[in-house]
Amino acid sequence: MTTMIGFNDTEKSTSAVLQDAIDSMGDDHVTLRQILERMGESGLLLLCGLLSLPFLVPVSIPGVSTVFGAGIVLIGVAITFNRFPWLPQKLADRKLDSGKLKPVLMRGLTILRKLDRYVRPRMPWLTTGGLVNRFNGAILTFAGILLMLPLGLIPFSNTLPGVAILLLSTGISQRDGTVVAAGHAMVVLTLVYFAILAYLAFAAGQSLSLMG
Repeated sequence: MTTMIGFNDTEKSTSAVLQDAIDSMGDDHVTLRQILERMGESGLLLLCGLLSLPFLVPVSIPGVSTVFGAGIVLIGVAITFNRFPWLPQKLADRKLDSGKLKPVLMRGLTILRKLDRYVRPRMPWLTTGGLVNRFNGAILTFAGILLMLPLGLIPFSNTLPGVAILLLSTGISQRDGTVVAAGHAMVVLTLVYFAILAYLAFAAGQSLSLMG
């Protein structure tokens, strides 16, 4: 798909956008493409946040980070270039039963409305404007790449980028610059942690070579 996604709508919260998408659904069927087109950037960021949730534990299941990280990278690239990500036609246009889907989305809407109490538009210079959104999208993409690194068995190696992704996707979608700034800080913390791991691995290798 080459459809543009909405960077200009800074008025509505993600919960309001999701409510509009639910209200626009018919009683028969709806496709993933239609949902994402209606939700725009908010829909992609909501999906991105959901993909980060399995990694909010010290040690995650090996291999999962590669698959989910790839999905996050695709969303990050889409945000960066203001285009919907490519989706296989069978997945994008598969008909979903609206009657079964609406209750699921309504439960998600309840959670988002609770989140609205704590996350709100702040520090607009970190969330408003095409250039800023592209920068945030690039950082989100980079965090997804960090998540994809095969370090799942090392404690916190997936947790730190996972938290960064959750903060970035939440902050961008809700236009909360404070949360976005926290996401950037978590990316820096992840790089520091990985640098320490690399140094310890190098030092251990040097010690073993001297012993040999």
